[in-house]
Formats: sequence, C-alpha cells, structure tokens
Amino acid sequence: MFVYAINRSALAAGIVMMTIFLLVCTINFIPGDPAAAIMGPRATPELRAMIEARLGLDKPLLQQYFHFLANTLQGDLGTDIRSERPITAIIFENLPYTLILIVLSMFWSVTLGLFLGIVAAVHRNSTADKIIGILSAATISTPSFVVALFALLLFSVNYNLLPAIGAGEPGNIRDQLLHLILPAFALGLSWVGYIARLLRSSLIEVLRENFIRTARSYGLPAWKVHYVYALKIAILPVVSILGVGIGTMISGAVFVEIVFARPGLGSMIYESVVTRNYPVLLGGVLTTTVLFVLTTLAADLTNAALDPRIRNEL
Repeated sequence: MFVYAINRSALAAGIVMMTIFLLVCTINFIPGDPAAAIMGPRATPELRAMIEARLGLDKPLLQQYFHFLANTLQGDLGTDIRSERPITAIIFENLPYTLILIVLSMFWSVTLGLFLGIVAAVHRNSTADKIIGILSAATISTPSFVVALFALLLFSVNYNLLPAIGAGEPGNIRDQLLHLILPAFALGLSWVGYIARLLRSSLIEVLRENFIRTARSYGLPAWKVHYVYALKIAILPVVSILGVGIGTMISGAVFVEIVFARPGLGSMIYESVVTRNYPVLLGGVLTTTVLFVLTTLAADLTNAALDPRIRNEL
C-alpha cells in the first residue's frame, strides 16, 4: 500500500507540474499581446513593457516555468495587477464558497444515488427499477446550468420559496444554507442518476459472484448479503468515479455560480476571463487542477485500501 501511495502521489505531482508548464505556455502563445490585452488598446509601449516584466514575459520560456514553479511551491501565485492584492489571498477568499457548494452537492447526490442504485439492483426488472432507470437517464442528460435556470425560475421567481442570488448574509448560517439549496440541487442532480446506474450495474454483477452464492447457501439474511458483502465490492466503481466527479463539479460550479451570482472560484475565473486578468486566471485554473488531482488521488488510495487487488497490480 505504501509503494502504491508513493507511485500515485508521484503521478499526481507530475500532472501538477505539467499543468504549470502548460499554463506558462498558454500565456505566452495566446493570440495578441497579453500586456496590451490587460492594459487596453491605448497602452503605451512603456506600460506594456512594465506589464511584461511583472508577468515575467520578458524572460525565456523555461526560466518563466521554473520561476513560476518555485513561487507556486512557496504558495506565491503572484499579484493581481488590477487590485495589487496577492492572488493567493483572492483565491482563499473565494475557495470556501466553492468547496462548501461541491461538498453539499456531492453529499446529497451520492446519498440519493446509492439508495436508488441499491433499490434498482435488488429489485431488478421491477417497476421501481424501470422508474429509476428513466429518472436516471433524464438527470444524466440534463446540464447543470439548465437545471439551475429552471430551478431559479420555478422556486425563486414563480413561487418565491428560496432565495435567488448571493451566498447569504455573513454570519447567518440559516440564510447561507437557504442560499445553498438551489445551487447544490442544480450542481448535484445529474450525478444522482449517474451514481444510481453505476451502482446498479456493479451490484448486479457482484450478486452473481460465487462468494455471494456461498454466503446465501450458509443461510445468511438477504440484507447482510446485499449490504455487507456485496455492497462493499460493488461500491468500488462509485468511489473511483467520485474523484472525477468532484473535478467535474468544479467546472460545473462556474455556470452555477454565475446563474445564482454566488462568489467562488467559478465566478472568479469567469470574471478574470472577461476582464482579461491573466494572473488571476492562471492562479484559479491551477487551483482547480490541484483540487481535481487531489480528489482523484484520494479516490485511488481509498479504492486501493478497500480492494487489495488494485494495489497488488503494481
């Protein structure tokens, strides 16, 4: 397990380093002059030279990469040219809003998805299984921004049941939770169907295994066979996909935060694109990449801990 964890961690570190290199290449090879894009068409040559120096664009590509990498390892992502604030501080201001949205979205979607998947697998080909299959297909095919728009119109505009925009009053936990309901619903809905279908297929396959037949032959209760022996193995694909799911939710949070006018990494990245604030954009993209890599690594290590066959493949 230790060797497996070291190998996976090294792979994760390599992905982050490659991401940093691609980000440095991006700001160098985007069409046009980045300094002119930041300062506008009326920027003087002196101002453009100053911006290029502050961004490090006046140095060779590899030197830019190693400089950015060294600063990143020290927790320094640079300074926002417009507000003169550290980019790290800006990210840490917005990060909690996105994290709590993703955690709540994943919690309710996984809980409901597991329940529906178990029901569909245990009662295979029943009416409940068919209804769950239809609902799963409908939720999987519906983008989060579409769900966000309809939820906003239905529950906020038409019936005025839940708040529409913002993150709630600071310090008022109840108000903040109310502002989280619609965004979390919109962000997690598609994953309910995906997890339900994935667990159903996996659980049906596991229930056909010989060790399940052996457990039944010993007269064990059906609930123990299903929820203790079979579910422990069948849930492995769900655990594997959760790391990718959290990464996907980070990208989906961009649209959800825009629709509900919530602060967060998504709104920060969108605003930096609109204003062509490249330093903040690079810091935001790097942060989301690191979150994606860390969640995937955590899912891999959890899978290896649950299933010894995975770590023994190395």
